[in-house]
Amino acid sequence: MEPGNETQILEFLLLGFSEEPELQTFLFGLFLSMYLVTVFGNLLIVLATITDSHLHTPMYFFLSNLSFIDICVSSTTVPKMLVNIHMQNRVITYGGCITQMYFFLLLAALDDFLLAVMAYDRFVAICHPLHYTIIMNPRLCVLLVLGSWIISVLYAFLQNSLVLRLSFCAPLEIPHFFCEYNQMVQLACSDTFLNDIVMYFAAGLLGGGPFIGIIFSYSKIVSSICVISSSLGKYKAFSTCASHLTVVFLFYSTSLGVYFSSFAMHSAHASAPASVMYAVFTPMLNPFIYSLRNKDIKGALKRFFGVNS
Repeated sequence: MEPGNETQILEFLLLGFSEEPELQTFLFGLFLSMYLVTVFGNLLIVLATITDSHLHTPMYFFLSNLSFIDICVSSTTVPKMLVNIHMQNRVITYGGCITQMYFFLLLAALDDFLLAVMAYDRFVAICHPLHYTIIMNPRLCVLLVLGSWIISVLYAFLQNSLVLRLSFCAPLEIPHFFCEYNQMVQLACSDTFLNDIVMYFAAGLLGGGPFIGIIFSYSKIVSSICVISSSLGKYKAFSTCASHLTVVFLFYSTSLGVYFSSFAMHSAHASAPASVMYAVFTPMLNPFIYSLRNKDIKGALKRFFGVNS
C-alpha cells in the first residue's frame, strides 16, 4: 500500500453488536445493569477486606486486588459502549482507542497473574500450613502483586508500541464493542508480522506461564488433600479452593472461547459476543462466587452494614 493511500487516523467506528434501533434500548439497559452489579459487587468485597480486621490475610488481600481489577476491566470497556449506544454514535478517537486497548491488555494480564498468585497462596496454605504465615508474609504478598503489575504494564506497553507503528487504511471499522488488540492489528494495511510474532509469544509466555503455575499448584493441593484421613478434613481443604477454581475456570474458558470462536467461524464479528463473557460477565460473577459460600466474606459484609448475625 502506497503512503498516499493511507488514511490520516483520527477516529475508528465501534460496530458493537447490532445496528437494529429496536435493540439499542435493550442493550443499553442490559449492559448498564451488568456494569452496576459488577462495580458495586466488587466494591463491597474491596471495602469489606479493607475495613474488617478478620480479612487482613494474604488470601483476602489478593481477592481485594482481583476485585479492584475486575472493576477496572469493566470500566475500560462498558462505559464507552453505553455512551455510544445512548448517543447513537459509534465513533472513538484514535487516542481513545489506543488508550482503551492499553488498559484492557494491562488488566487482562493482571487478572491472569493474580489468579496464579492466588493458586500459589492456596498451595502454601494446604501443603505447608505450619509455615504459611512465615512464607506468605506481608512483604512477599506485596512483592507478588507489585511484580504482577510491573510485568503487565511492560507487556501492555510493548503491545501498544507495536500497534502505534502500524498504518491503517479505510474503512476504519472495528467489529467489536471495544478496541480489542486483534481487531486493531487486522485493520492495519502495513506489515503486521512482528505484531503477530510478539502476540503469540506473549500469549504463550504470559498466558501459558501462569496457567502452568495454577495447574502445578493444584496438582500438589490434590495430592495433599488425598492423604488427609477424614472426609471432613478433605471437604474443608477443598472448600477453601472451590471459589478460586470456579473463577479460574470462567476466566480461561471464556478467554479461550473468544479466540476459538473467532478462528472457527472465520469472522471478526464472532468474537464480540464471546468477549462479553470475559470482559463483562465474568467480572460480574466473581463477587457472587466469592461471597455466596464464604462465611468470612458474608460475616464481614454483615458487620460492614451493621447487621446483627
